Amino acid sequence: MRLVTVISLMLAVPDAAAASAWYQRALGATELWNLGSVIGLQIHGAPFFLAEPANNRWESPDVLGSTTVRIEVFVDDPDTFAAAAAAAGAEYHDPVRDHQMPWGPHRQGGFFDPFGHLWLVGDRSPLQRH
Repeated sequence: MRLVTVISLMLAVPDAAAASAWYQRALGATELWNLGSVIGLQIHGAPFFLAEPANNRWESPDVLGSTTVRIEVFVDDPDTFAAAAAAAGAEYHDPVRDHQMPWGPHRQGGFFDPFGHLWLVGDRSPLQRH
């Protein structure tokens, strides 16, 4: 069996259960498993984690006063995805709009979720050779 490298992200949140509920309602996430303070979720098959920091040298954006990473998600309809997040309380950072990129037109915008994480939502991933 060949092993596949997977890169994932874990979002620091003050209350994993509340964050999981928001991501499910706003972004259509589903729980893969729940250990209480650490929860595995997925959005359209793309997995990620939520966790409550426990004095282990990482912290949530609300404590830091800033985010240190942005989450980039690529979906068929970024307008609808971002609008659903906004309807559930996310703050628009940059409305979804067309961008001209070296690999062609790209539709993208962004929002901050209620936990301080910056999400950019686009229609096509640029993570391939161009």
